[in-house]
Amino acid sequence: MQQLILTIKQKKELKDISDDFVKDYLKKYKKTHNIKTLPTNSKSKDFKLIVKDIRAELRKVYGLFRNKDNAKLRNELINNVDQKDIHIEILETHASTKERLPFYKDLYTQIFNITKKPKTILDLGCGINPFSISFMGHKPTYYAYDINKEEITNINKYFKQHAIKGNAELLDISKTTKVSLLPKADVAFLFKVSAILDKGKGHKKTEEIIDAIPSTYVVVSFPTLTMSGKPMTAPRRSWMEWLCKRRNWDYSIIEFKNEIYYVLKK
Repeated sequence: MQQLILTIKQKKELKDISDDFVKDYLKKYKKTHNIKTLPTNSKSKDFKLIVKDIRAELRKVYGLFRNKDNAKLRNELINNVDQKDIHIEILETHASTKERLPFYKDLYTQIFNITKKPKTILDLGCGINPFSISFMGHKPTYYAYDINKEEITNINKYFKQHAIKGNAELLDISKTTKVSLLPKADVAFLFKVSAILDKGKGHKKTEEIIDAIPSTYVVVSFPTLTMSGKPMTAPRRSWMEWLCKRRNWDYSIIEFKNEIYYVLKK
């Protein structure tokens, strides 16, 4: 299995993904295709087919949201500790966080008007969102989770440089049991990760993860623009609103041009 993992990750866009995340996909593939023993010969037809199929699946749930990242530039920026406003330059290197820059401060103000200022935050599938802490107006204890090793390393460097309590760790947030064992928090973020969790198969997984998160409030966000940049005809997620009503969860909606946020109270 290790040889398969190494081969799968030889593609540049997948090189920073955690080994455990790839291993889980290999285990699922093995079970789904009723494979008793994974091939070890890298030149064999079966080996090449598995590599091709797993890469395709990983690109759907990972590469699609990472292809505009500029990891090399972030590495250079994070090591330039004397640079002022480094967080802004880092946030500009990723499409989602760059879109939020004009309204990050307003976003957190509106969220915390609902939840009150949190002492502890969980950020699941965080990407580089933790670099936006300076827009919060205070420094909560912050626990960040992602499957990208490089992002986790850079976030931990930033936390240390700016005396931010908490840490960043590798975690596949689709693992319900592991999510339920995370530190208890006042607020949790699930920014633009529902599609990754559900994989086009309903919304059961998103509900399961929200349920498992040890936090009073969970903020779930969705894009309001299509991949081509055009406004969606129906940016609100009716399924999310029905879910909250069915589970008797209170919710508030915060809307911006590029993103809609559901602030849930479980």
